[in-house]
Amino acid sequence: MKVKILLSFVVVVQLSLGSIAQKVAVASDVYRISSNGNVDSGLYKLLRPYADSIGKTMNKVIGFSANGMTKKQPESGLGNFMADCMKAMAEKKFDTKVDAAFVNYGGIRSYLPKGEVTVGKIFEIMPFDNLIVLQVVPGDTLQAFLNRVAEKGGWPLSGITMGIKEKKAVNVIVNNEPLQSGKMYVIANSDYIANGGDDCFMLKKIPTLNRGYLLRDALITYVENYTQSGQSIDANSQNRVVYAR
Repeated sequence: MKVKILLSFVVVVQLSLGSIAQKVAVASDVYRISSNGNVDSGLYKLLRPYADSIGKTMNKVIGFSANGMTKKQPESGLGNFMADCMKAMAEKKFDTKVDAAFVNYGGIRSYLPKGEVTVGKIFEIMPFDNLIVLQVVPGDTLQAFLNRVAEKGGWPLSGITMGIKEKKAVNVIVNNEPLQSGKMYVIANSDYIANGGDDCFMLKKIPTLNRGYLLRDALITYVENYTQSGQSIDANSQNRVVYAR
C-alpha cells in the first residue's frame, strides 16, 4: 500500500545569541513511500529473527471462544470476564481475599472474536502495561469511586452489584451485603486508576500494594487456566451493573 507524506510547512526558527537574531527557514518537499523501494538486506537479516520470534509468540493459541465477546456499557461479557480475572488472579498473586475488582472501560481496546484466542489478541484487548494493585479503602471512599464509575456509564466489576441512577451508584452490594460506609474493603484496580487516572482522584492518596503484575499477563494465564480445564473463553452479562428506576 502506498502512503503519501505531505510536508507543506515552513519552520521559522529564531535564534537569539546576545544581540544577534537569525531567522532560519526550512522548506519541505513531498515524498512517496511504497513497498517498491530497495530492501536493505543487512538490516533485514538483522531484524528478521526478532520479527519471527515476536510473530511466533503473538500467534500462540492459548484458548478458544465459542461465541466471542465484545465490550459495552453498563455491562458486558468481556468486561465481566476481565474483572473476574483481575479479582481471581489478584487473590492468587497477593495471597489475600479481594472484595472487589474493577477494569476501567476505556482501557479495553478491542474485542474477542469467535474462534481461537491468541496471545496477540490479548495484547490487542489490553495493550497498556497496566499493573494490578490492591488498596484498602473505607466504604465512603468506595462509594465515591462507584459514583465516578456510574457517572462514566458503568465499568466492568467483580464482587459488586450496583445500580446507576442520576449518574450515582445506588443499591450497592459487596460480598452479598449492602455497602457500609464505615467498613474497610480490599479492592483490586489498575495502577493507572489507583493513582487517580480517569478522574478517580478519591483513590490517589490511598496506599497501594504493588507486585509488578501486569493485568495483561494475568489475562493470558487466566485464559490458559480456562483452556486447561476444558472451558471455552466466554462470559455473559449478569446484571452486575443496571440502570435503576
